[in-house]
Amino acid sequence: MPEPSWKEIPTGGLIVKPGNADNYKTGGWRTYRPIRDPNKCTNCLLCFIYCPDSAIKVKDGKISHIDYDHCKGCLICEKECPVKAISHKSETEIKE
Repeated sequence: MPEPSWKEIPTGGLIVKPGNADNYKTGGWRTYRPIRDPNKCTNCLLCFIYCPDSAIKVKDGKISHIDYDHCKGCLICEKECPVKAISHKSETEIKE
């Protein structure tokens, strides 16, 4: 099937198909990466509740990991963590 021409693409980057955000890896433009310390984490799940990207993953009622393919590095999770179990590092610091 050929790609749509520019005339067929909706204006303004509309999402015309609901539930397709998982298909687009948006974490590549992140500046800061949240780092979770599992030894400090109490699994209160506040980071999960506040994450606007659904990048905090939960399994069996506990945080399993952070989905860095979709985390945009807003650091809301760090701000909302009551026990300071989430810190952050610069992406340039991690890539070096």
